Amino acid sequence: MVPLGSACPDFQLVDVVTQRTVSRSDFDGRPLLVMFICNHCPFVTHVQDELARLGRDAAALSIGIVGICSNDVRTHPMDGPEEMKVMAREQAWTFPYLHDATQAVARAFDAACTPDFFLFSREHALVYRGQLDDSRPGNGKPVTGSDVRTAIACVVNGKPLASPQRPSMGCNIKWKS
Repeated sequence: MVPLGSACPDFQLVDVVTQRTVSRSDFDGRPLLVMFICNHCPFVTHVQDELARLGRDAAALSIGIVGICSNDVRTHPMDGPEEMKVMAREQAWTFPYLHDATQAVARAFDAACTPDFFLFSREHALVYRGQLDDSRPGNGKPVTGSDVRTAIACVVNGKPLASPQRPSMGCNIKWKS
């Protein structure tokens, strides 16, 4: 896992809904939550409603938030830009859903799976990387977003985050061969 305190990698990717280029610098001076997600993964579809809530709540707290899909669309065409656009609209996601066609951004973040969450401070230093919460498809635990929400509350209130942080679990990013 990327060490805490690491700088947020730079990125410039297109939002599949608005066709606007979104970059890290768009969030200068405020915390930023970067979520590696995709359309097909059952772990992502399991939490998609919570992602919508997080998007709405983060905006109210002046926290930037982006979703990034980095999967190889040759092997997983359902994770392509058109399908991403449909999902973002169906879920009423208020955050940009960005397509990482080259997978360079996922590699820069050392993202491993979907979903995978990275929270950066106002100075864009990594303060949290890991799971959304303890819920998984079929385990009966409710989707609350508790791990990410606790991290966000700590950042907003200037408090230290708890340790240890638990890594995300989900589908591996579908890397190009």
